Amino acid sequence: MFPKSALLALAFGATAYGQLVGTYQTETHPRLPFQRCTTGGGCTTVSQGQVVLDSNWRWTHVSNGYTNCYTGNAWNATACPNARTCASNCAVDGADYSATYGITVSGNALTLKFVTTNTNGKNVGSRVYLMSSDTQYEMFKLLNQEFTFDVDVSNLPCGLNGALYFSEMEADGGMSRFSSNRAGAKYGTGYCDSQCPKDIKWINGEANVEGWQPSETDPNGGSGSFGTCCNEMDIWEANSISTAYTPHPCTVTGQYRCSGAECNTPTERYNGVCDPDGCDFNSYRMGNTEFYGPGKVIDTAKKMTVVTQFISTDGTTNGQLKEIRRIYVQDGRVVQNSKVNIPGMSSDYDSITEDFCRDQKTAFGDTNSFAAKGGINGMASGIKNGMVLALSIWDDHHAHMLWLDSTYPVDSTAPGAARGTCPTTGGDPEDVEANHPDASVTYSNIKVGDIGSTFSSTGSGGGGSPPTTTTSAPGAAQTKWGQCGGQGYSGPTACVSGSTCVVLNDWYSQCQ
Repeated sequence: MFPKSALLALAFGATAYGQLVGTYQTETHPRLPFQRCTTGGGCTTVSQGQVVLDSNWRWTHVSNGYTNCYTGNAWNATACPNARTCASNCAVDGADYSATYGITVSGNALTLKFVTTNTNGKNVGSRVYLMSSDTQYEMFKLLNQEFTFDVDVSNLPCGLNGALYFSEMEADGGMSRFSSNRAGAKYGTGYCDSQCPKDIKWINGEANVEGWQPSETDPNGGSGSFGTCCNEMDIWEANSISTAYTPHPCTVTGQYRCSGAECNTPTERYNGVCDPDGCDFNSYRMGNTEFYGPGKVIDTAKKMTVVTQFISTDGTTNGQLKEIRRIYVQDGRVVQNSKVNIPGMSSDYDSITEDFCRDQKTAFGDTNSFAAKGGINGMASGIKNGMVLALSIWDDHHAHMLWLDSTYPVDSTAPGAARGTCPTTGGDPEDVEANHPDASVTYSNIKVGDIGSTFSSTGSGGGGSPPTTTTSAPGAAQTKWGQCGGQGYSGPTACVSGSTCVVLNDWYSQCQ
């Protein structure tokens, strides 16, 4: 995931967050139930699920009044002469999720609106986290599990990103580790990702005021001397034109405050503690330009189910991560991920493995920071430790989202440069915000559980009607990791050489 900025633009300058807690707006988290599934017991709803707004979007003011601690893209020098004084002077307040931020929940569906006009001005973009209680983030341990959700990207044009991903944040938002953090997960603190973002205004319970430089393009953003780093697993970065899923390993465990070159600076991009590029699987970039988009195999004009499987070496949570596999369900069809069509790479590749990542970096001439930062095994450490689910909508002041949906670098004709059909001149946040303020993304029906337990051909409900169709290899043999059996299944039951058909449940068998 490329660098992201907190894009709140309110007339009262409510764009930062503090480590004390304000009392002017009651914090009430929207409820968002999700499900945990097993192959033997079906799916159980976690009714206490709820979402919380990231603190970077919140109004921060002096603890004893309404004076802003941060206005526009600059700190209040009186309230915040240094990091610790700022933390003791400033309070983060509650959020009006719908009216101010355009965040709404209906049943198990979360909708994030891009631009929301309110009585104070306007809000642009948002990021929320799934919680297990009012004060703790839900922690996901994904090894030998699959994560499934429904998504509607039909209202996400070029230049926007509806991103759903995992970051190795702390369950309480860093509240217990840093005494100056009085807000914690209840107010969305403790963010980190593999870009080691320096636009986060509070890190480790202190203001990121030292060396703060206002952004030249974002009227509400800037960057300080410190960044905040951790393992990141991008399950879904997408708009209606392109999508990618990408692991980003780090050499540090958990949330880590970086400085200098260890933050991956523009001039020393690959000397930091995290892998900024990751190992991405974007079907368009990998040579199949007809797989994802409006009217294509996966039709982005319609809602779809997205399944991501984290397959271990021994089929248990004690093994090592060996593969990250993508499956789609749409219109009653189970669709395996697209195959690679790139010179120098095997056409059998259709998932993220160490071999795929190595060969992709070689074919595209990219720096293999993924391997240098630990590769698949590096990503596995975060997955085993537990990660927090983030759901967001954002535009890109750094690279205009061209790395996702256009050609990047813009003048390149090299393999891997083409990532989608959006124009290279598009994606400027000023234009996107003016022309597509009503853009939105809806995530729903979130499930996590045993491999094969969270989806069927009728949607993402585990234990429902069995899959009836699936894409397959030519001839009678199913590809590795493709479906090879199950009640009602009529496709190939034999697997290609080197794999065997393994029964996962009554409705789904897989070539492994």
